[in-house]
Amino acid sequence: MRIITRYAGVVVVVTAVAVLGGCANLNRQGASQSAQTQALHLTTATPNASINVASGTSPFPQNKQNEPAVAINPLDPNIVAAGANDEVDLQPCNDDPSVGCPFTSGVGVSGIYFSLDGGASWVQPTYLNGGLTAAGCNSADANCAATTGAIHTLPNYAAAGLVSDGDPALAFGPAPSASGFSWDNGVRLYYGNLTSNLGSTRSETAFKGYEAIAVSYTDNVASAANGNADAWSDPVIVSKQNAALFSDKDALWADNNANSPYFGNVYMCNVAFRSQEMSPYSLPNPVIVSRSTDGGATWSNQQISPAANNLTGNGRQGCAVRTDSQGVVYVFYLGASHKKSHPPVNDSAILMARSTNGGLSFRPARVVSTVTECGLYSSTGGDVFFDGIAGARTDSFPSVDIANGAPDNTDASDAIAVTWCDASNGVDNEQALVTISTDGGTHWSTPTNGAASGDRPDFPSIAISPGGSDVYLTYMAFLDPYQYDTTSSRRMQGVVRHATRDGTSLVNWSTPYRDTSGDARASSANSLTAEFLGDYTYTAATSENVVALWTSSAGAVCSAVNAYRTGGDPVSVPNDCGVNSTFGNTDIASYAAPIP
Repeated sequence: MRIITRYAGVVVVVTAVAVLGGCANLNRQGASQSAQTQALHLTTATPNASINVASGTSPFPQNKQNEPAVAINPLDPNIVAAGANDEVDLQPCNDDPSVGCPFTSGVGVSGIYFSLDGGASWVQPTYLNGGLTAAGCNSADANCAATTGAIHTLPNYAAAGLVSDGDPALAFGPAPSASGFSWDNGVRLYYGNLTSNLGSTRSETAFKGYEAIAVSYTDNVASAANGNADAWSDPVIVSKQNAALFSDKDALWADNNANSPYFGNVYMCNVAFRSQEMSPYSLPNPVIVSRSTDGGATWSNQQISPAANNLTGNGRQGCAVRTDSQGVVYVFYLGASHKKSHPPVNDSAILMARSTNGGLSFRPARVVSTVTECGLYSSTGGDVFFDGIAGARTDSFPSVDIANGAPDNTDASDAIAVTWCDASNGVDNEQALVTISTDGGTHWSTPTNGAASGDRPDFPSIAISPGGSDVYLTYMAFLDPYQYDTTSSRRMQGVVRHATRDGTSLVNWSTPYRDTSGDARASSANSLTAEFLGDYTYTAATSENVVALWTSSAGAVCSAVNAYRTGGDPVSVPNDCGVNSTFGNTDIASYAAPIP
């Protein structure tokens, strides 16, 4: 285990044990400290500290990370936890193109990372005998089998007959005790993700269906960061499964305001893809909300949206969940506006459903804003691509945050900030639209573009400080127009934006950080047929600090892969790109800074 960060191009590496040894109060035990925060170590902005420090720049796909999520301890903003899809424990691509770059059966991909200095540097734990790994296989082994060993992802899944399948969602909440939830008990870190049954075939040993949602948690962040698998609970299946269900696109939140009547409740939302999409005329996919009132040990589930979905375009995707200072639960998702016209029109829209009774029931969803979804369908594949044919897939899922005054209701404004990628101005003129509500979602400001001029912003995420004065926006900016070949460059970079809130207006936009650019063509799906940068960036803020994460394309472009993506011969990455090629290297880059 090591910690790595970059300062003006200088790489600094120290052992994790030395750092963790000085952090005995990581969980902030004790009433005298529970309403205070420690002095934040971070005094200046720290850009581009990669969080996935256990992976190298090659080989592919061990160098592939994407879809980050981050949570900041509300009692001590020095303590940050993050997750990402991380393939560090998979086998490398095979020399034989017909074998390719498979996902090794049984190997988990839910990466876990910690920062002890507000996001300035990161630890990626190694869990000895924590699960199955194939990292020791070589490119000539066509029949690699995973074995129990050291892993760099969420532990205890293989022992439970499960595989951690990514789409991470993290949240800090109060730890429970026999007398209930209190910050005096310290913090509990929740980690939600997709999970499948262990094995090469779907045996339904642990649950029914194709993909489920699971949550692990820890009350000892220091021990978890030090590589102790026993610091984590066994994974708990959250979703109510059946034999034809694929649960996907999960989001997680813990009610973290001590004055909330539902303080300590944990909420998970996801989209339930039923019937495994066997017919384009019937693709039911309702939004499901799960609730735990006992610290994640047990969960109840309810459907909060219609299930119907067909060729008229009224499906749902990409949920987000938050609570305000009064414990009101808000769930946002991308759906359809269902305009009452003749004939009916189902425009894409951001929808919001609310619960005022701690998640027991939800009112019917209302439209926040209509959406022109980003991306173009490509003839080379079924996904919607942002930067060109065989490019990075995209979406217009909402990202949401609420100024709920956590952890102790200080200066709560309950202002709600929502952002999404919007293409109403056409391809190559995409926007990161932002809207604000200060009355619980009854009224919303006219959406405005929070991206910098000249940026094509993809996957925007938003965070608002607990008092509501500061708003941060993160996105992956594409700098070239949509490309109709794979030979032209596709420059992209992470961008962090800041604004101050004045009522429902955001003013004084600035760009605190712009990452160095990479080429999206150097990223890849394991099938090699298209680029892959995931579906998300993530931003979190306390009253003290902000941490932003995005996927950076840090590898080398491979001309053989570019040709394959437009109908060329199958590719052996080791032979056609080079044994030591950094092709496919994507990192989770971070920005951390005190709130000004």
